[in-house]
Amino acid sequence: MKLLPLSCVMLALSVVHAFRYEDLVEHVNRQQEHYVEVLREWVAVESDSSDVTKRAELHRMMDMTADKLRAMGCNVSLVDVGHQELPDGQMLALPKVVTAQFVSDPQKPTVCFYGHVDVQPGKMEDGWATEPYNLTEINGNLYGRGASDNKAPVLAWIHAVEAYQALKLELPVNMKFLIEGMEETGSNGLDAMIVEQRDSFFSDVDYFVISDCGWLSLRPALTYGTRGNCYFSAEIEGPKQDLHSGVYGGTVIEPMSDLIGILDTLISPSGKILIPGIREAVAPLSDEEWKTYQDIEFDMEYYKKKLGLRELMYNNKVDLLSHMWRYPTVSIHGIEGAFSAPGTKTVIPAKVTAKFSIRQVPNMDPAVVKKQVTEYLQSAFASRKSPNQLKVTMIIGAKPWLADTQHVLYEAGKKAVKEDVTGKGIIMMPIGGFDDGMHSQNEKISRYNYVEGTKLFIAYLHEVAQIPKSGV
Repeated sequence: MKLLPLSCVMLALSVVHAFRYEDLVEHVNRQQEHYVEVLREWVAVESDSSDVTKRAELHRMMDMTADKLRAMGCNVSLVDVGHQELPDGQMLALPKVVTAQFVSDPQKPTVCFYGHVDVQPGKMEDGWATEPYNLTEINGNLYGRGASDNKAPVLAWIHAVEAYQALKLELPVNMKFLIEGMEETGSNGLDAMIVEQRDSFFSDVDYFVISDCGWLSLRPALTYGTRGNCYFSAEIEGPKQDLHSGVYGGTVIEPMSDLIGILDTLISPSGKILIPGIREAVAPLSDEEWKTYQDIEFDMEYYKKKLGLRELMYNNKVDLLSHMWRYPTVSIHGIEGAFSAPGTKTVIPAKVTAKFSIRQVPNMDPAVVKKQVTEYLQSAFASRKSPNQLKVTMIIGAKPWLADTQHVLYEAGKKAVKEDVTGKGIIMMPIGGFDDGMHSQNEKISRYNYVEGTKLFIAYLHEVAQIPKSGV
């Protein structure tokens, strides 16, 4: 028998184990209608984590996620993360966190995808053009609450693994999933769960992947940092019940007037934060950062048009992008207790509560910001000499984080950042668009991004597998 040269044997082996990207892409193309239908099923679940009356739907969404992964043959767990205490003292079970694992080969790197399947509120009366929980396709866009944030990206990662399985191809990495249901309200219970399982489920994880962000333009982008969030409520209470303005107006100091008065002290018309210590904590923009922003592809006119605005806060790209990404901002979100229904109602509300947030950037500490905001508002309120009562509460205190752009994952075409609880590298890999309307009316993801994003994740798993294990 004539033996083949060693070089031919090696070539044959390389062909057998070659990355069959085109075959995987063809499979994804064939499955895209199925992908849309699965997304339709997931969007139909009103998994609004901010509405405690929808908690049963949230539990159902977590079960659906676990069932989807379990049907793919992986090890799935639903992890109990405790209870949530409501303002009235009632204890409500938090949705379980889904963990799942495919493959366990010590010779391969381990990638853990983090995502969430809870959503923001969505109601037709808020201005939606289509039913928020009925996925509707218009001109290649898939409209529905949670479509972009974050159900389609979660499904795209699942579809990527399914594609390898359908073609009977071995996954190039050990793949884990971490899916929660409370991200939109502060990820209650998640940090404690990660710490508890750091030496078990997370012990062999080399990289985390997050796809809960979007592109700035029509081109794919790398996200190298996210702002944190300190979310506050400011409650002012006066009379024991609502009053008729025609009878009592002019005789009482109204809680709503007090509330509007102190909210007006938070920020200037030009966007300058007036709370002492907030702006001072932020490092000045460096020359290197300025050049980075200057070189980014970004069409301000297109951005303004998509937002439906006549004017932006800043009229040049660097100022706009730096205030979008690396400076803190104050946003006032709403007032609870105020009359907001159609028609007229001549009432003086007895108690009103404002909801506002301050986006955090590096060098800011949520605990310090909580103290600064509380003391500032108490001082502003005291200057009004009102007999009403003010209560300031920080509901969410999420830290910012920033990429280590020299991390080895950049060699795989992505970026990694450090995260406090896990201590692992995290890759931010978005597939949504900047105009997807996350948290807003008419949220959508384009069919193109959903399908092509699945292909991107397939390719990325291959690229991560090429990183030498010593580089992990």
